[in-house]
Amino acid sequence: MRTILILLFLILVGAGCGSSDAASAPEEWVWDIPDTVPLPRVPEDNPMTEAKVELGRFLFYDKKLSGNQTQSCGSCHQQELAFTDALARAEGSTGQIHPRSSMSIANVAYAASLTWANETLVRLERQALVPMFGEDPVELGMANMEDELLRRMRDDERYPEMFAAAFPDQSDPIALDSITKALGAFQRSVVSFSSKVDRWQAGDRTALNESEQRGMALFFGGANAAGVEDAFECFHCHGGFLFSQSSDDSGQVFDQKFFMNNGLYNLDEEGSYPPGNEGLFDQTGLVEDKGRFKPPSLRNIALTAPYMHDGSIETLEGVLDHYARGGRLIEEGPNAGDGALNPNKSSLLNGFVMTDQEKADIIAFLHALTDEDLLTNPAFSDPFAQE
Repeated sequence: MRTILILLFLILVGAGCGSSDAASAPEEWVWDIPDTVPLPRVPEDNPMTEAKVELGRFLFYDKKLSGNQTQSCGSCHQQELAFTDALARAEGSTGQIHPRSSMSIANVAYAASLTWANETLVRLERQALVPMFGEDPVELGMANMEDELLRRMRDDERYPEMFAAAFPDQSDPIALDSITKALGAFQRSVVSFSSKVDRWQAGDRTALNESEQRGMALFFGGANAAGVEDAFECFHCHGGFLFSQSSDDSGQVFDQKFFMNNGLYNLDEEGSYPPGNEGLFDQTGLVEDKGRFKPPSLRNIALTAPYMHDGSIETLEGVLDHYARGGRLIEEGPNAGDGALNPNKSSLLNGFVMTDQEKADIIAFLHALTDEDLLTNPAFSDPFAQE
């Protein structure tokens, strides 16, 4: 953490350094999003340009950003898996297993906060420092190798020109500040709003089959087989255009960060989760924050198994069973306890009765949130795979 704080200071000091004779401005970025989706919030000191996004794409997939040059950002965020990695818990470049799973970067431009449980980490430029230079856990393993990282960039035949195009007002554009800004710009460009559900909401009444339509109605509060309205309460935590209450955009005024305890564990009378992975509590130290995590976007959720912050539920069927019970029961072992009785659990999670058909319909709707275009869009793809 000390290394990261020092790097943040150096970036803030160096961000304003550059040539007073600015070159011609790079071409501005044009967002490829539906009219119904608001524009994302973009930092004033890191405007989007085509050159910057393209540089960020190369950096995102370049293994030179890891100490031993075995991993890139794309190693844990794979396009064909909606930018996740299919692991319950991520594995770093040195083989260290992380306590949490890799979150998708699709639509990360709209995230009110980044990562599973850190309410202070809200800028992609700052977040990029964590996987590169963090030491607990080690991800890309670049701690104390800042000079080596810049040397690798300068020695690569493509990067000097790409950095100059992306940051034409900088006398020495190859800098850590530029790397984090380019990475942030590329990640913001990864948008996903072309699912079957999006087509239905845009007016295409052929986009969803009957099961998917029934599942959508149940998801958004329609009556279940017993005639109970809002029996499942899904949209309370996964509503809005992002299918997560923890969302942000350029039109938002108030803080939209949102964290909740979903009764996944209950190890003691304080509602503890496994040590070292207790949600907001690890940041705040407040007992009431034990087990509070950000509800992820459900867009492309069918591709991002296993589920929950620690990948401890393998399937969507298992996720629905967990919520139907109102919390998970673990009968033996070090994590034994009844999550339904967790004192910090959200009041929205009270369990529900669900028929087999309702379960199948909700899962069909969740599958309809998959954006097939996202998985193959060349603008988001690994440029090195084409060489």
